[in-house]
Amino acid sequence: MLIIGIAGGTGCGKTTVVNQIVNELPKNEVCVISQDSYYKDTSHLTYEERVKINFDHPQSIDFDLLGEHLATLRKGETIDQPVYSFADHNRTSETISTKPRKVMIVEGILILTNPEIRDMLDIKIYVHTDSDERLIRRLKRDIAERGRDMDEVLDRYQNTLKPMHQQFIDPTKEFADLIIPNNHYNNVAVDIVRTIIKERLN
Repeated sequence: MLIIGIAGGTGCGKTTVVNQIVNELPKNEVCVISQDSYYKDTSHLTYEERVKINFDHPQSIDFDLLGEHLATLRKGETIDQPVYSFADHNRTSETISTKPRKVMIVEGILILTNPEIRDMLDIKIYVHTDSDERLIRRLKRDIAERGRDMDEVLDRYQNTLKPMHQQFIDPTKEFADLIIPNNHYNNVAVDIVRTIIKERLN
């Protein structure tokens, strides 16, 4: 099994890079695990309290469970992956049965901040995008897909996302095996990743 970590700031284009890689591999050989599924359970808090949580701080992620699940998958066993609701700012009661595959892609802004998770990754990728471009993408996504309004997104970006990016996310570039500039589609870098994967699988 090959475990690939793909990190980068919010709106950097991680999903695009993941899809470019996945689309070139047989469906039965690859699986994607999102860091977003592993936000800590906040059922003990009221909705008003959950809204105030800094979800861009490493402490918001249940890295223990993520590490446990990756270890289980590496042993060839199936996991029950949590399902997170952005509308409720909490996990749901549902889980997704996830089987081990030859290639497991773990993607999320904070995955390279945790030493134990980093040690489990065979390939570490950081997707780098200009901060203005990331903000524009974040605005469009949160308004269209997550029911946020513009003031809420901008306030959160200024007070939480930007400082957390500078403190925790951007420094993790030093741990990356490959940094992909993604202001535009970077087919050469993605082709390199695909080649590495195919060589490892063979």
